[in-house]
Amino acid sequence: MIFQSTTLKDAWLIALELRGDERGHFARTMCRTEFSKHGLATDFVQQNMSASAKAGTLRGLHFQRTPHAEAKLIRCTRGVILDVIVDLRADSPSYLQHEGFELSAANQRQLYVPPGFAHSFLTLTDDVEVTYLVSSFYTPAAEGGLRYNDPALGIEWPLPVSTISEKDANWPLLQHGDRPIF
Repeated sequence: MIFQSTTLKDAWLIALELRGDERGHFARTMCRTEFSKHGLATDFVQQNMSASAKAGTLRGLHFQRTPHAEAKLIRCTRGVILDVIVDLRADSPSYLQHEGFELSAANQRQLYVPPGFAHSFLTLTDDVEVTYLVSSFYTPAAEGGLRYNDPALGIEWPLPVSTISEKDANWPLLQHGDRPIF
């Protein structure tokens, strides 16, 4: 795996190192030793998968509050997504900053999202499948979210959002003077 730093503290883009022959290819998608060397979570407790039928489907921006904050390792296994993360750690130099990453079945990249970040993705093609590991079990009482179109974040989505859950469409907007989430 090739670890590439991002503009957001502690978030990493990870390129797979494919080894191939006449049968196809093989790659490690997670290695406890390599993740540990980069200071990343190595204890994932759950793997999730989502499927989206249409381009323009948005999921998120989701997070879980401490002590249930979760690291995520996200990979798009079919289609193309724009994965967007927002740093919610008040003590971070990248607090409330966001960055987007194109993940696709073709580019074989993964995104490591540390605890204390909101996470979202927009499908850029039809028929998308995303899989991700998480370091904490889902805890409904710890769940939170940010509105995808919050002017305080200024996220520029490359496609109009055509499909979104009612919950995701109605997360509260950040307000001036809001208390830090983490």
